[in-house]
Amino acid sequence: MRQRILAFILGLILIPSVLAFSSYEESANTIKQTYETQLYTLPAFTEGHYGLRMYRQTLDDKYAAAIWSDMARVASRLNRFAAEVHTPKQIALHSERRVSGYIGETGERSQRRYAATRQMPEYLYLGVDLLGSMARANEYGLKHIEDEKLRKVIRRYDFKKFATNPEMIKAWAAQLANQVFWLRQLDEQDVVEEFIDALKETYPDNMDNALSEQQYGNKLYGLTHIILADSGYYQHKVSEKQYQWIYDYFRNNIDTILLRAKEDIIAEIGISFLLAGLEDDPVVEKTRQAIQQSIDKDRGMIPSVSGDFDIGKGEHRNVLAIMLLDWQQVNPAPKVTTHPKVLSRIPYGLIAK
Repeated sequence: MRQRILAFILGLILIPSVLAFSSYEESANTIKQTYETQLYTLPAFTEGHYGLRMYRQTLDDKYAAAIWSDMARVASRLNRFAAEVHTPKQIALHSERRVSGYIGETGERSQRRYAATRQMPEYLYLGVDLLGSMARANEYGLKHIEDEKLRKVIRRYDFKKFATNPEMIKAWAAQLANQVFWLRQLDEQDVVEEFIDALKETYPDNMDNALSEQQYGNKLYGLTHIILADSGYYQHKVSEKQYQWIYDYFRNNIDTILLRAKEDIIAEIGISFLLAGLEDDPVVEKTRQAIQQSIDKDRGMIPSVSGDFDIGKGEHRNVLAIMLLDWQQVNPAPKVTTHPKVLSRIPYGLIAK
């Protein structure tokens, strides 16, 4: 903590010279150069995560191959779930194997996830595996050929049980935020408001000082992902008024957040303001300064808090940094009806919805 505070203070001192040396756009291009020269060496999920976000910002067809990789990944997962993981017994076996992956992990996040999820292991199949794939296909204007079969699986469960459980929120706040919005997107169960109420109760603002670094970050991730998910992940703007309590919290606590939070979270907070059309808000400038200061110019990317420069593991924080530093616009894209060139050659298992 002491090192992070000293680094932050030093960064504030150096900001004028850094800004004179490089604009935010140039800083974003430094990271972009690093990633786009190696993009197709990354796993399909990571490649697709980067390509989809950059396409939604730019509508540049050069990201079409990355999006196709993501579409193929989604098709493969849904094909498997429809064929092999849909009965209660199959889901139970799949979920138990997923939970066992946390055994022996020592980090606070992993331990919390194991402790919470072993009580309801089906969450890993339903929320983490199935919903994400179905929602992504839906975003593309597609669905699985056995869509109704998979929807019947979703309907066996009351997602409110997961979304309002305090221990689950402490383990999976951002993921639950994504998932409740995915359920709404798919016109299935709507528990968005119940989740938001439970998140507020789990993390009252007057208890921030009592939270560990990990739990403080988990709370912030939950808040940012409410906004990101409501935007359809950078497809349309959000209303500041609708989430006034989140924006006010970020404004009132931004200096503490800059000291305590990881770069991923800092970037997501800045982007949350951009999604509401608040580019001139002081929070945006503060987050941009902090993110720019975090870039290692020699390696062309933001390392992890432990100094790791693995481009695959660091893709999340670095694509967010690009978006924050060189924000373009939201675009409801790509969709098979409006962007057929990008979503050509639809993989087996997916059809237009």
